[in-house]
Amino acid sequence: MGPISETFGELLPGLRSDERAAHILVVDDLPANTGILEALLTSDGHRVTTAENGEDALAAVAKERPDLVLLDILMPKIDGYEVCRRLKSDPATRLIPVVLVTGLTDTDSRIRGLEVGADDFMSKPFIVPEMRARVASLLRIKRYTDALDSAESVILSLAMTIEARDRATEGHCQRLARYAVALGERLGMSHEDQDTLRVGGYLHDIGKVGIPDRILLKDGQLTTDEYDLMKNHTMIGDHLCAELRLLKRIRPIVRHHHEHLDGSGYPDGLAGDAVPLLAQVMGIVDVFDALTTPRPYKPALSVERACDVLRDEVRRGWRRGDLVETFIDMLVDRGMLPGAAEQVSA
Repeated sequence: MGPISETFGELLPGLRSDERAAHILVVDDLPANTGILEALLTSDGHRVTTAENGEDALAAVAKERPDLVLLDILMPKIDGYEVCRRLKSDPATRLIPVVLVTGLTDTDSRIRGLEVGADDFMSKPFIVPEMRARVASLLRIKRYTDALDSAESVILSLAMTIEARDRATEGHCQRLARYAVALGERLGMSHEDQDTLRVGGYLHDIGKVGIPDRILLKDGQLTTDEYDLMKNHTMIGDHLCAELRLLKRIRPIVRHHHEHLDGSGYPDGLAGDAVPLLAQVMGIVDVFDALTTPRPYKPALSVERACDVLRDEVRRGWRRGDLVETFIDMLVDRGMLPGAAEQVSA
């Protein structure tokens, strides 16, 4: 293949300052091609690194995650399709935009690129103004994605701050996130659902920001009136999450993790399949962690006794038996429980 551009001198005016200083990885087995792209993108203010093959590209991304990857398709060792597939299947790198740079113009090649998760295509020889516009557009989307990650970090920090109000629940959110994700993986849930469970574990009680300390930090059992006020934390949390679109998938967990399948839970008295599955998962691990950690008003139960309580809740019609038994099997496999006792059917 020849150089990817014969029009290196045909440059557009410089990019705006907010589109500069991105890290772009250029991957091509021909030095002439990487050299042209490196010079062009560097002149636009970007920081450019290069790789000569798919193996080197994956190593470079693992070492320092770029903001954008320009990836040739036909390369030795590992071709561009496989590199793209691996990047897009890894939760740590799947949000990095990948542009497949290719001389292939047939429809099947582009369809295959879309199937492995490519965000865009550039044809060789490319038109420089078009290339720069595509790069600028994808970098803008990457900045928006990074901003959403920053917003999530702020919300998670708020959740940890709320937990810190009550030393008796220290570590509760982290444990719930780990338990819930592990159970979701065990149930064969998608990566997206597992991510939702992870964030939901941290945010499930975020509504406690609106609960007075005299109730939240009370050493003894709550009165009926106090308990009614405490139950409001599910609706307060749902309202807080409603203000951010990125938390849309988290809201059912926040609002419904205290619902019971027989309709006796709160805040909405949902029953059966009306209780969202992710909220059911969170409810199980929430109860387990609350039972196995000490609180001012009670000692911690053993793992065995906590599992007995969960199975009793199945008998009462509160929980799905298959979910509870899957969770207990997971505890056995992780060495947290010596062996499974008599199972309860759903």
